[in-house]
Amino acid sequence: MNRLQEKFQNTIRQSLVEKFNYKSIMQAPKIVKIVVNMGVGDAIANSKALDDAVVELTTLTGQKPLITHAKKSIANFKLREGMAIGCKVTLRGERMYQFLDKLVSIALPRVRDFQGVSKKAFDGRGNYTLGVKEQLIFPEINYDKVNRVRGMDIVLVTTAKTDLEGLELLTQLGMPFKK
Repeated sequence: MNRLQEKFQNTIRQSLVEKFNYKSIMQAPKIVKIVVNMGVGDAIANSKALDDAVVELTTLTGQKPLITHAKKSIANFKLREGMAIGCKVTLRGERMYQFLDKLVSIALPRVRDFQGVSKKAFDGRGNYTLGVKEQLIFPEINYDKVNRVRGMDIVLVTTAKTDLEGLELLTQLGMPFKK
């Protein structure tokens, strides 16, 4: 079991029950899944760009990404319906906790001029979305092998009913929010 998963089950869950006065320990919010999405806009002209993104996402998450396709055609972007334009990975269980641990303790502190992540990125139902501007903040990515700096969206899906519960859960898991 992962260090973060153990911490959640042994201490964080109990403190959430006490803070929000839940009747059962099962009411305490928990993280269900983490979705890492990488949009590759230049895949329209250069299909090798998508292959590079898939390799990088596999390296980061330890899981093979699903290639996403355009839902509709947009003439201005020379985009046809069904074209491959990105990739995403849905992490659950142990891999999810490993990725979250790596994100919180290693990757985010490596961001230049890092002040903390915004508290305003909750969706109203306790889920949190985080945008990362470059994949180089992760230690597995070799700087010399990167041919293009790409960003990614990281969505943390929780069972929290409100943003306040989600904020408390992520704060206790070590997410560095702005003061």
